[in-house]
Amino acid sequence: MKEIKRIAVFTSGGDAPGMNAAVRAIVRNAFNNDLHIYGVLRGYEGMIDGHFKRLETTDVSNIIHRGGTLLKTARSQRFMTVDGRKQAYENLVFNDIDALVAIGGNGTFTGAVKFSEEYPDIPVVGIPGTIDNDLFGTDFTIGFDTAVNTAVQAVDKIRDTADSHNRLFFVEVMGRNSGYIALHTAIAGGAGGVLIPEEDTNIDDLVKLLKRGAKRAKLFSIVIVAEGNHMGTVYDIARQVEEKLDVFDDIKVTVIGHLQRGGSPSAFDRVLASILGFGAVEALMEGKAGVMVGIKNNSIHFTPFKEAISKSKPLNKDLMRLAHILAQ
Repeated sequence: MKEIKRIAVFTSGGDAPGMNAAVRAIVRNAFNNDLHIYGVLRGYEGMIDGHFKRLETTDVSNIIHRGGTLLKTARSQRFMTVDGRKQAYENLVFNDIDALVAIGGNGTFTGAVKFSEEYPDIPVVGIPGTIDNDLFGTDFTIGFDTAVNTAVQAVDKIRDTADSHNRLFFVEVMGRNSGYIALHTAIAGGAGGVLIPEEDTNIDDLVKLLKRGAKRAKLFSIVIVAEGNHMGTVYDIARQVEEKLDVFDDIKVTVIGHLQRGGSPSAFDRVLASILGFGAVEALMEGKAGVMVGIKNNSIHFTPFKEAISKSKPLNKDLMRLAHILAQ
């Protein structure tokens, strides 16, 4: 088994609240095991450009509560080329890096798979950092809980206006291929409906649901829409519903957008990130490589990168049924 002396950590792809907490845990556990730890600035882009920084414990003091990522992040098309990965590898060798910790989502781990196949002498362990919670092999990803809390806070505020004006609001949340944020926001926000990529809903079904609520003298409603739903953009959906429904005084659209990515991480995300960051260093020291460190049933679980990005992570059917019943 290769002896690990120097570890480099980087964040890649979309930022997620809690990434800093993960970096903090990695640095602290590395020092606890007498390892040298380096940060790669701006993800794979920084790896290609040779932007490495030696990290001390003082560098990660007072960051656990901060959103974003102190290591910065980027999406790298260059790393998806053979030449780009070769340059990254040469920079890692030049800096005597023995192993990598990759914090990110689907794109990050896709790059890690390609890199590991070409350069197996530098083991890579991944930490799921994405608000979408769409990676197979872990119950939760870093940033998901905070993103849901941000969305619910917005929905709570929208509810006040919806109730005051007898309005129907369509609120779009992030989730290009996954309905996790939308489903949890709908339940926690007391929504009157939810549209997610995992379900094939049509306009007529939605109109019937809203009419049922109106018959109970429910004169306002909020529908949570995942951006990747099958019915079109949130504006298209609002327009089609307005053509078929006249029980509300007005119909409005709110897109929460990138507000869901920012902000101080929740306590849950801070704890989750700390556990996974700690576990990533332990995994490398135990000789593991090409795996994502996740959490399943409150225990650390390792999933090969290829499974994490290729296998589907289904929504909880009981939770979906619950959301539909409570929306009536």
